[in-house]
Amino acid sequence: MADDISRHNDRIEIEVEKENTENLEHVTEQQNGLPHIDPARRAAAEKSLKRKLDARCSLFVLIYIMNYLDRNNISAARLKGLQEDLGLTDTQYSTCLSILYVGYILMQVPSNMFINRISRPSIYIAISMTLWGLISTCSGNAKNFGHMVAIRFLLGFVEAAFLPGALLILSKWYTRKELTTRNAILFCGNLISNAFSSLIAAGVLSNMEGVLGHAAWRWLFWIEGAITMTIAVSAGFILPDLPTNARGFTEDERLVAQIRILEDVGEADTDSEEQSPFTGLIMALKDYKIYIMMLSFTAYVVGLSFNAFFPTLTGTLGFSEIPTLLLSAPPMGLLLYLLRHQRLARRSNPGKGQSHPLYQHHSESPTNSSQIWHIYGPIVMGLVGFIISMSTLNVAARYVALFLQAGSYAGFIVFYSWISSSFPRPPAKRAVALALINAFSQLGNVAGSYVWDLSENGYRKSYGIVTAMFGITIVGFWLFRMILVNLNNKLAEAEESTDESQAGDFIVSANESLCMRKGFRYLV
Repeated sequence: MADDISRHNDRIEIEVEKENTENLEHVTEQQNGLPHIDPARRAAAEKSLKRKLDARCSLFVLIYIMNYLDRNNISAARLKGLQEDLGLTDTQYSTCLSILYVGYILMQVPSNMFINRISRPSIYIAISMTLWGLISTCSGNAKNFGHMVAIRFLLGFVEAAFLPGALLILSKWYTRKELTTRNAILFCGNLISNAFSSLIAAGVLSNMEGVLGHAAWRWLFWIEGAITMTIAVSAGFILPDLPTNARGFTEDERLVAQIRILEDVGEADTDSEEQSPFTGLIMALKDYKIYIMMLSFTAYVVGLSFNAFFPTLTGTLGFSEIPTLLLSAPPMGLLLYLLRHQRLARRSNPGKGQSHPLYQHHSESPTNSSQIWHIYGPIVMGLVGFIISMSTLNVAARYVALFLQAGSYAGFIVFYSWISSSFPRPPAKRAVALALINAFSQLGNVAGSYVWDLSENGYRKSYGIVTAMFGITIVGFWLFRMILVNLNNKLAEAEESTDESQAGDFIVSANESLCMRKGFRYLV
């Protein structure tokens, strides 16, 4: 019996290794299919490529600002009578917040599987944005609890297309080293939204009360929804599509874009024709690393749930509505810190030069890095803020604590880059990994909607819960890092192997996570 099981396992291992070998042969064919480009032409094309790409992808920041404005403006509207006008209990209000994430969770994986298969993702993002702007506008027409719950569910369902889709598009153009900075800039949209949503809300809520016979909080939804739909029109023309077909780029720029990704991860960023739409989903579900990231990130999101209640938490300082909204805007210095933080993260990953055998170009493959410390730093900052909020009711101390809590978002940004670099191939798997981890983490927002019901003593019990969640996050991320360190050690051992199966530029293994170009290392 034991011998039969052993022979069966050996057959499975041989079949998996054979499949990985065939996949790597497919990669070589892809490489040979790309024409050679002169180094001087490449340098010029790469410079103009990144300039155009950065300019066009900057629209993602503005879209993300509107994404968060339309999602979180209900918190500001609550201060001006939304809850009373709709007759909502505290539990019903929390349900209106949490139901958004139900739709968000349900749609993320199917949406990213779809966007990975289409040739014009820019159009898909533009249509999704138009729809969520329209749905957000309808929030201003809600008459009761049922209306608001239905609207919020649909809003989350449509908004789900944006963030994982944007991260996937960026990962198709930028190398792993470049992604940290670009993702940092993208997530600045989140923090800018936190800053200016309160300012916009203060302006609308203080000046629109009773205009045309409507409450100011209704105008807040109508105005911000209209702005979203206006921006959506431009998204279909400005956002890039794929390196193989993007409009507005020269042939050399598109070729260099494909070569850069091929050199970075050892594989052209396309799925083989034999792969079905569900291949990436199956590969992702088989990778246990994803489950560790899902659980750890969910705990992190619970810890960051204060974001949706920022005006409410600022209200504990004892000021009236409009000063509370103005004080809710985080300082611009925090944004500067965030950008500096990400630049330091990038500089600490200088990479290792590696000459590409096909193109003879110096590429960079990050080896020794410190991704996790750039996540732990902001988490510790947030923990200090939580502890201060639990320890005192002093107004000045609690206000400082709010800014420390806001700073904990910096690690959130590095984490998304970590996902992309930890699942670099194939694109179908990376698309599902990004969506699956982000979707599951939204359970943290669902739980977070109820964590902040514990309002006594300045939300002391709520702060105790999010402090514990940050502790779980620290442990989970360290475990994930140890797994990547172990994979890097195995990659190094495989490169030193004299086994004929390891000949050539690629490592062949039954473990899909080890089937990489020689010299590749996971960011840790």
